[in-house]
Amino acid sequence: MSADAFPRRSPQMIIAVLALLLVVVAVVSLGMGRYDIPFLRVVEILQAPLSEPVVPVTPTESNVVFTVRMPRILLALLAGAGLALSGATLQGVYRNPLVGPQVMGVSAGAAFGGTLAILLRFSRYGLLGSAFAFGLSALVIVYALNGMVARRNILALVLAGVVVSGFFGALVSLVQYMADTEDKLPAMVFWLLGSFATGNWEKLSLMSGPFVIGGLLLLGLRWRINLLSLGDEDAYALGVNVEPLCWLVLVLVSCIVAAQVAVSGIIGWVGLVVPHMARMLVGPDHRVMMPASLIIGALYLLIIDTIARTATSTEIPLGILTALIGTPVFAFVLRQTQRGARGF
Repeated sequence: MSADAFPRRSPQMIIAVLALLLVVVAVVSLGMGRYDIPFLRVVEILQAPLSEPVVPVTPTESNVVFTVRMPRILLALLAGAGLALSGATLQGVYRNPLVGPQVMGVSAGAAFGGTLAILLRFSRYGLLGSAFAFGLSALVIVYALNGMVARRNILALVLAGVVVSGFFGALVSLVQYMADTEDKLPAMVFWLLGSFATGNWEKLSLMSGPFVIGGLLLLGLRWRINLLSLGDEDAYALGVNVEPLCWLVLVLVSCIVAAQVAVSGIIGWVGLVVPHMARMLVGPDHRVMMPASLIIGALYLLIIDTIARTATSTEIPLGILTALIGTPVFAFVLRQTQRGARGF
């Protein structure tokens, strides 16, 4: 498969099919687990508040679908969509297919903010604020280092991201070293591995605000991101005020990633892998590629989370699975992209 594998298919049609597939997979996921519920029965349970099915919904079925699984599945959808959208945005702004929230250091910065909040016993909202502040700080440092060394140079940008990630990674280790081994350290380790196991409606509400605001604004800017991907000089010539726009994008991406890290820990590779999948399907035009990335990211992380909670008797941390699955997928996608991408 190459980037020209779908030359006669409308990007809008592909996005519509992906959206339909996402809905179907979400319903299937609602029925999967230790308490299995058939697909059609899940549909009846979802419709029960509007029209009572022939076979009444039991309290157990209602609790499993609406209380246990639905908030977790919605969290996975939002996290996957947010990470993929952030990755697609950063790749467009920096004209670099190797850029993502994790590579740029924002995940490491947010991780330090989160572990520091756990150490200091901050509230959930304090954890979100701390993760956002340090995630944004990491992006600002990367942006500043890249500007000082070689503005928008791909190698310099990636190296700056590696440096900043290493720095915040060391700070995370320092916080873990200072943490109580009986109480706070296990909580930090489990949180950093990434999981939706503790997902509930409160965490969903915590993440939905930053995601909706940041996501809508990024989607609204996708035409300007198209212009930024042409280069600074061309963007200036076309009337784009590059510097303020780049800072706005950095803040919005930090907002989304910090919210994700705050509720579910570090989940890597999604923001790096998924935009390449979207680019192969609908092309490099950010007006369609960013919405496609959003949907594919939600679908991708939902499938991985479903595997994590159903494959074994004990749940597999998401950070492990996304790395195990993401690395070979990224290698394959990168190989196909290099063969015939319409890329950057």
